[in-house]
Amino acid sequence: MKRKQLNRIRACGFVFLACTVFVATPSVASQDREWPTQPIRLIVPFGPGGGSDLVGRVLAQHLGEKLGQSVVVENRPGAGGSIGAAQVARAAPDGYMLLLGSSSEVVQYPAVNPKVTYQALRDFAPVSQVATVPLVLAVNSNTGVDTVQEFVEFAKSNSATANYGSAGVGSSTHLAMALLLLKLGVDMNHVPYKGSAAVVTDLLGGSLHAAMPTLSAILAYQQDDRLTLLAASTAEPHPLLPGKPGMAQAGVEDFDISLWTGILAPHGTPDVVVQTLNKTINEVLALPEVKQALEQQGAVATGGEADQFREAIERDSALWKDVVAEAGITLQ
Repeated sequence: MKRKQLNRIRACGFVFLACTVFVATPSVASQDREWPTQPIRLIVPFGPGGGSDLVGRVLAQHLGEKLGQSVVVENRPGAGGSIGAAQVARAAPDGYMLLLGSSSEVVQYPAVNPKVTYQALRDFAPVSQVATVPLVLAVNSNTGVDTVQEFVEFAKSNSATANYGSAGVGSSTHLAMALLLLKLGVDMNHVPYKGSAAVVTDLLGGSLHAAMPTLSAILAYQQDDRLTLLAASTAEPHPLLPGKPGMAQAGVEDFDISLWTGILAPHGTPDVVVQTLNKTINEVLALPEVKQALEQQGAVATGGEADQFREAIERDSALWKDVVAEAGITLQ
């Protein structure tokens, strides 16, 4: 009898222990439903004061209000944005560290630099596109060029001396111009800079003949007599560049380039967190004050589903790998 009682007590003990473990260990679903329970870090992989930083701060403020937790912007500049991106790629997939990524460091810079440690769709979970930014084909007015076709003639006639500037080897402004020259069948000398501000300065001064900066970088100079803006980098005319043609209207076929920014999380972030973020980001992007703030940076609010963002990343990854290979672009 005593042995039976002892066995019964042991059995009850095991049941109690199992129940205790079950109760003490919250399920993943329960944890996800509680998210967020602490501040969220939004990594901007460029320095403070730039376009990405300003977009990140506008987004962070409104996201924090809707999520009920503060969203703190942290700038992690360096190496073409890859330092900040790599930090998020290594982070715990719990939704508390996010990347305000762009096509520059997510898909373009890795196409040029084989030493980058992350891969876009292997190491990140796309959450939502935030905005797109057009580039603008611009020339110094002293070139006498007023159309894209005249630009082609100028480049052919001055093949030994014609130059264009970019924000650096492998930058968005470099790769977009390289793609355009491939499409047009012309060559120009590439002059890399450390950032777009210096490019615009030298384009205004005349030491550069041409460049394709982002609209945000050249927005303040649209009416400057020293520059001629030839076309938006998009196929159709862009709403933020009234009176200027898109590339299709300018006679360039199959050229439709916009840079994007978007929110990415570490790979493995729970779907319910990604879905919550996606829904909230789209709500924020629909706010008139957010749309206006983005337009002031030369950007158009986009949003959309996470799967749409993933498809854009896949498409752009393939495009820029091909451009880098065809143009023979390597880091010096």
